[in-house]
Amino acid sequence: MTGGRLLIVDDEKIAVNNLAHVMRKEGYEVTTATSGAAALRLMAEQGFEVILTDLRMSRIDGMDILESVRRQATDTEVIIITGFSTLESAVEAMKRGAYSYIAKPFRLEEVRRVTAEAVAKVERGREDRRLKQEVVGRRDEGGIITRDGRMHRLIETVRQVSPTDCTVLITGESGVGKELFAHFVHETSRRARGPFVAVNCSAFNEGVLENELFGHGRGAFTGAGGEHKGLIESANGGTLFFDEIAEMSTSMQVKLLRVIQEREVRRLGEVINHEVDVRFVGATNRDLAEEVRQGRFRQDLYYRLNVAHVAIPPLVERRGDIPLLCHHFLDQFARQFQKKVTGIEPRAMELLMAYDYPGNVRELRNIIERGVALATGELFLESHLPNALVEVPIHAPRLPDGRLPTLEEREKAYILWVMQHEARGNQTLAASILGIDRVSLWRKLKKYQSEGE
Repeated sequence: MTGGRLLIVDDEKIAVNNLAHVMRKEGYEVTTATSGAAALRLMAEQGFEVILTDLRMSRIDGMDILESVRRQATDTEVIIITGFSTLESAVEAMKRGAYSYIAKPFRLEEVRRVTAEAVAKVERGREDRRLKQEVVGRRDEGGIITRDGRMHRLIETVRQVSPTDCTVLITGESGVGKELFAHFVHETSRRARGPFVAVNCSAFNEGVLENELFGHGRGAFTGAGGEHKGLIESANGGTLFFDEIAEMSTSMQVKLLRVIQEREVRRLGEVINHEVDVRFVGATNRDLAEEVRQGRFRQDLYYRLNVAHVAIPPLVERRGDIPLLCHHFLDQFARQFQKKVTGIEPRAMELLMAYDYPGNVRELRNIIERGVALATGELFLESHLPNALVEVPIHAPRLPDGRLPTLEEREKAYILWVMQHEARGNQTLAASILGIDRVSLWRKLKKYQSEGE
């Protein structure tokens, strides 16, 4: 694995060879050309992340190379190397799309820095497009955006149980996406063309909830001037989703159990029953089995609901989804707010990855919405994050010898953990998760390898 492919162009052979030697030592795969014509031939045959080209060359110069790159709309970034006497032309090159320019005589450290930044920009652009393509590929999964293995198993479980019309219980912390899964159950069932009706059981007191669910007949209570069909009947032929079902009173649980068993509803104030054809899906952020043990939830209703169980893990347990979700929401809100935000700066992504998200995906969505609203350029910046993320606490467990680990030791341990457990050895994915460019990651891994030898 290399740190990126470079093309160095200069009609002075010694200058080309010296710079190529330096950049190869940095881990780059370097190709050289001593004329603009040779550079154009190489560009047609190979792909490069970055081209470092002298501005002034005979016949075909650096500006011609830049125009060729932009005309082909490749992922390549161009860095112009120029003498002080041609700085005005270098500025013009920037206007035409050059990544940067470096004035002669240049400092090698500046060349290393600018090149690494340009390669990182190319890698971010590719990763952004890959993530967007991956998001598009999830559209047949009910809008559930994930690359997590457990989440994919849950999606497959839903696909298997949806056609059976059995009741489904969805559990998970607030904000993990329980209603999204409920919609997915509905959309992959034979009831997809029927209504999807959702009711939040914690939003009403018992009397109001009963009226909302069961409806009422004429004269059932003061002000009931006509018949009113409840939500259960309104969901006929479709799916009724009970969000926060653990908040339902015991007496309401009894009435709901009867509906599920008998498939009929009696409106308040009436003596006749109305048949219903409804698929029931319940959701809660509580442990229903524990609620049953504590006598707060009826055991018989629990068994009726828990025919198929979908337990959604919290976002903190699937950090690999964070970059995917970030770019999904970034694209969504950029279009909604008519902003040109297309990427997330590495430091901002690093902080987004480090946060524990007590509010789960809903909280992440709100964070990205806020950041896009604040953004004025093409990048989502660290300054667009709320203080809760910028001030993430650092947990520092002591080493076996009793001392606290150094910052370098903490970084090494975390990078190697991400490479092994989240990225499965994929350096591009690991760099995205870590919020750094692939060249920087490659250098760190190379250093760790040499330390272990």
